[in-house]
Amino acid sequence: MVLIAAACASEPIEVTVPVEVTKEVTVVVTQIVTQEVEVIITPEPGPEVPYEERWASSAHAAADTEPFRHWDAEDPAEVPETCAKCHTSSGYQDYLAADGSEFGVVNTPHQPETLGVTCEACHNDATISLTSVVMPSGVEITGLGDEARCMQCHQGRSSKVQVDAAIAEAAVEDDVVSENLRFINIHYYAAAATKYGNIAQGGYQYEGKTYDANFAHVDGYTSCIGCHDPHTLEVKVETCTGCHTDVETVEDFKNVRMAGSLVDYDGDGDISEGIAGEIEGMREVLYAAIQAYAADTLGAPLIYDAVTYPYFFGDANADGAVTEGEEGFASWTPRLLRAAYNFQVVSKDPGGYAHGGKYLIQLMYDSIEDLNAEAVAGLTRIDHGHFAGSEEAFRHWDEDGGVPGSCAKCHSADGLPLFLAEGVSISQPTSNGLKCATCHDSVSEFTRYAVTSVTFPSGKTIELEEGDDSGLCLSCHQGRSSKAAVDKALGDKELDTVDEGIRFLNIHYFAAGATRYGTEVQGAYEYNGNEYAGYFEHVPGADQCFECHNAHQLEVEVEDKCSECHEVSSVEDLATIRGEETPDYDGDGDTTEGIAGEISTLMDALYAAIQTYAAENATPIVYDTHAYPYFFADDGTGAPGDGYSTWTPRLLKAAYNYQYVQKDPGAFAHNGKYVVQFLIDSIADMGGDVSAYTRP
Repeated sequence: MVLIAAACASEPIEVTVPVEVTKEVTVVVTQIVTQEVEVIITPEPGPEVPYEERWASSAHAAADTEPFRHWDAEDPAEVPETCAKCHTSSGYQDYLAADGSEFGVVNTPHQPETLGVTCEACHNDATISLTSVVMPSGVEITGLGDEARCMQCHQGRSSKVQVDAAIAEAAVEDDVVSENLRFINIHYYAAAATKYGNIAQGGYQYEGKTYDANFAHVDGYTSCIGCHDPHTLEVKVETCTGCHTDVETVEDFKNVRMAGSLVDYDGDGDISEGIAGEIEGMREVLYAAIQAYAADTLGAPLIYDAVTYPYFFGDANADGAVTEGEEGFASWTPRLLRAAYNFQVVSKDPGGYAHGGKYLIQLMYDSIEDLNAEAVAGLTRIDHGHFAGSEEAFRHWDEDGGVPGSCAKCHSADGLPLFLAEGVSISQPTSNGLKCATCHDSVSEFTRYAVTSVTFPSGKTIELEEGDDSGLCLSCHQGRSSKAAVDKALGDKELDTVDEGIRFLNIHYFAAGATRYGTEVQGAYEYNGNEYAGYFEHVPGADQCFECHNAHQLEVEVEDKCSECHEVSSVEDLATIRGEETPDYDGDGDTTEGIAGEISTLMDALYAAIQTYAAENATPIVYDTHAYPYFFADDGTGAPGDGYSTWTPRLLKAAYNYQYVQKDPGAFAHNGKYVVQFLIDSIADMGGDVSAYTRP
């Protein structure tokens, strides 16, 4: 008998095998010999699990932590339907119908996880074709890639919709406490809600306010997995240093602040701190406003604890801490609930400054303002024009789902680069203002697109010298109409005959480039037979758009560029500038007022002439600079009625020029003489008295 010890990556085992050994001796006998032999058996290697080691270091694999162990002590120990989708792998597959069940719901509790979020949760037949996600607001975000898997859970569990519904059900006034109101929690790490801003409506968005939409970072880094490793969940710091050269660790991202964010949001005077610092500063202001409202208006002191449910507690002893016996806050009013909800939205997305920082700032500003309008003094909600993503210039097309080709060049982030590359404009997604890549052909070197020639709406083209970056600005700040467009629309129509086929033509906003180049591009309506000023050449060093205006803040750099020659210390002071030999253009006898004052008087005279002419030759007319289509029929009280429709050719020309100056508030500096010329000509054509004027 032979004993064999077999080993296979574990302790050897004994195997008894009978063996007969026969040998000849003096006395022939048969002897049984027992011997131990070790046999090593090597198993076939199993399949290697991709990224297992990386996943094992992530929060998704931390099965011994609260997100997975919370329900162990429940009876029965199971994860309810409302939580199973994101706290169990089986629940996630259930929600996506990977298990053959109904899509979009979890209909049964699931067993608590023992391994965390496993491979099968995100890698299955359902997720491989997943391209959309339904947010708690009910809004479906479509056209997604693999980030749709992340967004199913990192979207929060509430939204403006749930807050409004709770307030409507309570049916009380804003400052009335209701026992039917309780705190509504966004939940943890709602990064997708932050990123998709006003689309997802994850924050409480106040009526009458507008908010940033999807925060689009640079190409390649606009989704969850573009910035985060999908298995470790960590930010790919090494890929960020091309643009953010001071970033070496995740903590360094809190110091990031780009040139599109050069306003002091939190009012602390520091615009060098990162956006994370601005958010934290405004969060402190909001918390103070919440506490003041609860104590002073409701007589119910309140305190917040970020790690203890239900987060907001009554502070009965006013010691500023949650102490034994103090229970969840119960004196909720609609106004307080909205603000507290937004406070929690910001608090529970620790990376919110990177996911959609300006959206969070807007939510907090509006919450503070709603609690106490005086508390927003010193705070800033809106960015400088090119980056004011919450404003009409970029939010106008939200309901349409995109910016049409006729507007996309200048009202979307990607429209201008496409136009410069291909010479055409097509529809584009809405954006939160311009981004770095709109003007910079390299977002690591921050070099700008070289635009050496620009064609204006009149069809006329101007050439720029090498190194003059004004071409970028002129590509948009040129208006959308011209003398040529007006003449084409009017043809040979009788000058003083009302024609229902005529509609108002709008130069559009901030056509500074057209003003600057004057008759070379004919942005204003120039009357035949008259001569007009061309390009306004300023002094060297202050002769290009970028030389007078800060390229990002857009403000005139008064101290650096203007104060050396002019006695000015603010932008407002620029309106007082007047050359020593400037005539009294407007004939009011004041030869000390600035060119802006001369133009203002002529504008008043032109409006009066327009109204007189319209009343005598068509129908009474009124103007509203803030409301489209700007010119309206007088409703009989001097107020705007319906859009004006009884145009004559003569009236249209004058109205076009009036609008032109209204929409270029810096026209006096861009080319004041050109403006004075066409204003005086417009007044004269309307039949106004121009005998006291001096036309340059």
